[in-house]
Amino acid sequence: MMTVLPGQGSEEHPRPGYLCIEKFMRDAVGARALQSALELGLIDDLLRQSSADFAALAARSRIDPRGLRLLLGMLCANQVIEERDGRFAVSAAFETALQYRDLLETKLDFASLVGPDFLGMFSTLLVDPRRFFETSTIFDLFSYERCFEPTPENVLATRRWMHFTTVLTKYEAQACIDHHDFASSRRLLDVGGNSGEFALRICRAHAGVQASVFDLPLVCDIGMEHLRGAPEAERIAFVKAGRARDDFPSGFDTVCFKSMLHDWPDREVGQFLEGAYRALDPGGTLLIFERGIFDPKSQPIPYSMIPIMLFFRSYRLPDEYLMQLERVGFRDINIQVIQLEMPFLLITATK
Repeated sequence: MMTVLPGQGSEEHPRPGYLCIEKFMRDAVGARALQSALELGLIDDLLRQSSADFAALAARSRIDPRGLRLLLGMLCANQVIEERDGRFAVSAAFETALQYRDLLETKLDFASLVGPDFLGMFSTLLVDPRRFFETSTIFDLFSYERCFEPTPENVLATRRWMHFTTVLTKYEAQACIDHHDFASSRRLLDVGGNSGEFALRICRAHAGVQASVFDLPLVCDIGMEHLRGAPEAERIAFVKAGRARDDFPSGFDTVCFKSMLHDWPDREVGQFLEGAYRALDPGGTLLIFERGIFDPKSQPIPYSMIPIMLFFRSYRLPDEYLMQLERVGFRDINIQVIQLEMPFLLITATK
C-alpha cells in the first residue's frame, strides 16, 4: 500500500521551519557571499550592533572598503541584509534562518567542498560515472574503507563526513518522528546509524526506547564521543560491524535505515534487508527513511543541493524498495512521501 502525504504547508504537516535557510543558498554567487560574510565575522558584527553605517563597518572589518562595498551589495541582493538610510542591518528573514545556523553553515561548507566536482566534472558524471567516482572529492570523502583502522588520517577524514551527515540528520530526523509513531518501540536497531544522532532524536522523543547503533568501528568510536554528555546516551549502545554486510545483532522490535541504503547497489540492499529481517522479532517493524528521486523539471536545482544531486543515480523509486521488501518476506508495507527540500520516502513494513 502506498500513501502520499499532503505537501508542504498542510495543516496536518506544516513545512519544517529549518527549510527557511534554503532561500539564501539558491545560487552559487549569493551563497558564496554569505559564506564569506559568516567566515569573516560581518554577520556577527551586524548582529551585535543591530545596525551600522558603512564607515563603522569598514573601521571594524578586515575587508578593504571596495571589497566591503561589494560584499554588502551582494548580501543585500540575496536579502541577507537590508540598507535603510545609509545603515545596514540583518534582515528579519535571515535572523529567523540563523536559528538553524549549524545547518546553514554545514550546507554552505558541503556545497563549497564538492562544488568543483559539479563545475569541473559534471560531463564526466553523465557519461563515465566510474571515472567520476574514482576522481571526485565527494566520493573520496565518503570512503568507508577508512572506517576500520583508527589512524590519525582515517579519524580526520571520517570526522569530516560524519559532521555533514550528523547535522543533516539532526533536522531530517524530526520529519520522520513527526510521521511515524515510535511509542511502541522498545528495542531499536539503527543500521548504518552514523554518529547516533538519529537514535538520539528518537530516544529524546520517546523515553521508553533503548537503541543500538550498528556501524563501522571508527564511526562507532566517533559516535560515542558525539553522544557523550547527552542524557539519552545511556539508552544508546554502539555495536561495531565487520565487513559482512548482513551480520546484524538480533532481538529487536524495530530496525531502521536512515539515509543509508542509497549508498549501495541493489544486491547489497537486498542483503541488508535480509539481515534486518533476521534481526527483527516476529511482528517487528522495519523502517526506511531515504531520499527519493527528485524532479529537476519542477524547479531549478539550488546551489545547496549540489552534494545531494551528485548522488542522483543512487536514489530509488518507491516500487524498487517495495519489490525488495516483498522478496525478503515483509508484509504490511506502507510508503509515505514527505516533501522536505526534496522528496523523502518513509517506508515501514512488518516481519
